[in-house]
Amino acid sequence: MTNLKTKYLGLTLKNPLVASASALSKKLSNIKAMEDAGISCVVLYSLFEEEINHESKELHHFLSRGTESFAEALTYFPEFDTYNTGADRYLELISEAKREVDIPIIGSLNGVSTSGWTQYAKNIEEAGADALELNIYFLPTDKELSSQEMEKKYIALAKTVKESISIPIAVKLSPFFTSLPNFINKIADADVDGLVLFNRFYQPDLNIEEMKVEPHLALSNSNDMLLPLRWTAILSDKITPDIALTSGVHSGRDMIKALMAGAAVTMTASELVENGIARSESMLVECSNWMDAHGYESIDNLRGTMSQKSVAYPAAFERANYMKALTIFDNEI
Repeated sequence: MTNLKTKYLGLTLKNPLVASASALSKKLSNIKAMEDAGISCVVLYSLFEEEINHESKELHHFLSRGTESFAEALTYFPEFDTYNTGADRYLELISEAKREVDIPIIGSLNGVSTSGWTQYAKNIEEAGADALELNIYFLPTDKELSSQEMEKKYIALAKTVKESISIPIAVKLSPFFTSLPNFINKIADADVDGLVLFNRFYQPDLNIEEMKVEPHLALSNSNDMLLPLRWTAILSDKITPDIALTSGVHSGRDMIKALMAGAAVTMTASELVENGIARSESMLVECSNWMDAHGYESIDNLRGTMSQKSVAYPAAFERANYMKALTIFDNEI
């Protein structure tokens, strides 16, 4: 029988399917339903920095330099009572979930500055969270702000929070860095336990009738998985922290691909939002059946078998893929 157990952030999970941060985890009943449907771990919805200390001078400085949206925001600066029910309620939900379910619960903080994060990271740990996910997203629009300066802020934030608590930390990143491997290597050196690839940034739209900028939310599809899949395959053999692949995981086959690329776990939210929490059951069955059919007895046997280091043609993850893809329609044009 296939063994689906895996480890992520030092936590032993019954399988590699994790519920990523989303509005689903606002309700304890949904968290219970996720456990019943086979989900091995739940990342709670993000607590935004603005809620913790939206009047801090440091945050104001960042906001004034062009931070216009965060990856899970449904409006630019959401009315906090509509996004969730407040910082205190967040801690209560962690405590309640830890009493009611047996699977690990990971807290999630979303922001860009150190103000407020350190103390609240401690509060999340004290509430009983098994780990913490730092969802860092800053949109640099100031032409005077260099990439090196921005990267230093990310690294300093990860180090500061890591040093303030004893539970494991994962950092959720966007793919938008000039040299992603170099930057991720520096983040890994901050002694973080995991990296979540990647943060989805919801692009704004223009309402040309009412002449206003509007937030736009679109659920992912399996094609969105290709970007984190590629970078997981490239990076998994080169860094120590666990990799969680997120964005575009919608099926058992998607899970298999992520694991073969070298991910420790796969994270999903859009599939559960669109098709219900119970969908995770069939995803896990599909994953297990494929492994049985192909002779893989455990996740450890499967993981990394198609990382860049393991495949016969490593250049397929680099420019060669671009060149090959452009020839697909040569005979049809």
